[in-house]
Amino acid sequence: MDLHHIREEYSKRQLSKSQCAAEPLTQFRQWLNEAIQAKVNEPTAMNLATVENGRPVSRIVLLKEVNQEGFIFFTNYHSRKGQNISQAPYVALNFFWAELERQVRVEGDITPISEQASTDYFHSRPYTSQIGAWASEQSQPIENKQWLLARAAKFALKHPLSVPKPDHWGGYLVRPNYVEFWQGRPSRLHDRICYQKTAEQWQKVRLSP
Repeated sequence: MDLHHIREEYSKRQLSKSQCAAEPLTQFRQWLNEAIQAKVNEPTAMNLATVENGRPVSRIVLLKEVNQEGFIFFTNYHSRKGQNISQAPYVALNFFWAELERQVRVEGDITPISEQASTDYFHSRPYTSQIGAWASEQSQPIENKQWLLARAAKFALKHPLSVPKPDHWGGYLVRPNYVEFWQGRPSRLHDRICYQKTAEQWQKVRLSP
């Protein structure tokens, strides 16, 4: 399939080093708010890249919180991504907001959040999602869809009102040490502003596209 003819010209916005915040999490929150206000489809969706036996593995997950330390998402700790993280606790994230011609790249260390924080978020989820966390043996082969639905029904009978959080389910915090903001520009002369963590502070620089 020849895709050479598919080409977009980016011209909606520009990005200068001076207009960017002093630290990347403030800048990220600003861009995320703009993506939400622009009604970007799935603005919290991010590509999560892990390492497995020296090879990259990626998938889309949903960002659930940004705080002063970094980026938080939730998953099954027994999943493939959870196993990757336990073996190599360093990941990369990528947000792409096509409608704004923007992307954000993040690299950093990753650790589980507290059990209490995971429990608090778990109980804020819809009942059916809580049941799903019990029903799914994430990343494991299953016989068919009926098997999964039967497990969900079984756990719904077991927990008709209140659902405890599974021990194997919870949140991760990505603490960034590299964050790059990319703004599409005409003629592929894109704006790239990156933040790199030094011993005491963030260093902000412009990169060539």
